[in-house]
Amino acid sequence: MLKRLLPLALLLAAFPAQAQMVEGAIDGDAILKDFTFRSGEKLPELKMHYTTLGKPQRDASGAIVNAVMILHGTGGTGKQFLQPQFAGELFGPGQPLDTAKYYVILPDNIGHGGSSKPSDGMRMAFPRYDYDDMVAAQHRLLTEKLGIGELQLILGTSMGCMHAFVWGESWPGFAKRLAPFACLPVEIAGENRMWRTLIIDAIKADPAWNGGNYTQEPAAGLRTAASIGLIAGSNPYALQAQYPTRAAAEAYKDTAFARSYGRNDANDVIYQFDASRTYNPWADLEKIDVPLLWVNSADDFINPPGYGIAEQAAARMPRARYVLIPASPETKGHGTHSWAKFWKDDLAKLMAE
Repeated sequence: MLKRLLPLALLLAAFPAQAQMVEGAIDGDAILKDFTFRSGEKLPELKMHYTTLGKPQRDASGAIVNAVMILHGTGGTGKQFLQPQFAGELFGPGQPLDTAKYYVILPDNIGHGGSSKPSDGMRMAFPRYDYDDMVAAQHRLLTEKLGIGELQLILGTSMGCMHAFVWGESWPGFAKRLAPFACLPVEIAGENRMWRTLIIDAIKADPAWNGGNYTQEPAAGLRTAASIGLIAGSNPYALQAQYPTRAAAEAYKDTAFARSYGRNDANDVIYQFDASRTYNPWADLEKIDVPLLWVNSADDFINPPGYGIAEQAAARMPRARYVLIPASPETKGHGTHSWAKFWKDDLAKLMAE
């Protein structure tokens, strides 16, 4: 039987298959009634699954004042942030997001994890969601289910990074601080759009896909998807240093592919990669006037630094600080966003503002 495709965000961050258990993690579900998508499509109920750490603290009026939301990337889930390279650097005593101090919310976004998604039964009839829909669902989760009217921080990685920019423009000031990691605030175009649509095209071109009505996962399409994702998430400097011979490189490739191939539903993958199609916060960046820590890495295939886009964008946000992590054999390519040792000191400074 075909295994399912590893969530791409986990692949790109080189995470193991299972999340580490973190003491005090609590799962929950929010059922959002009569959810209307930007396309005009509607669902009578939209489920948003989430995980929380820590406890809410309230001011004299009863408002929750210590909430933090962390947003995952394409194909991921909130539980990816329970991995030791993230949780072990951030959530412990005295660390930047100490859960004795902060109430940390880790949603599974629309189309991902335990939240509503095509593979629940609707397949390709599921509403064609985009990033605005995903952010709207996050807002309803916070306000309607959790009773939160402000956040101390939104931290987002990859797709979550882009969601943080959408948040900053859609609800200015709702989050007192923003930390977008590993993205650019421009339309998904050029190579970035191409590799995403190559994944979608590969799945749809597999005869087994059958318009989304398959009885077995389309193996050929998912093999191509996993292969493209493996390249997109790699750090070439590390791979050259660690696998300097043909034999070593091919052996690693086989191991990495076997770890990544076959863990997610094909229709879910199509929706996940197509959701970025309408993203483009470029025109309204000046609306973002809260302290913002923006971190990219120089070895990121998906968001290479040579465009000059980040420097232009950061100059338009009055309280933004842009950090580019130099490439090295120790960095993780696009997945550097989820290895907190590279940027946790910068995050601590942001939380002190």
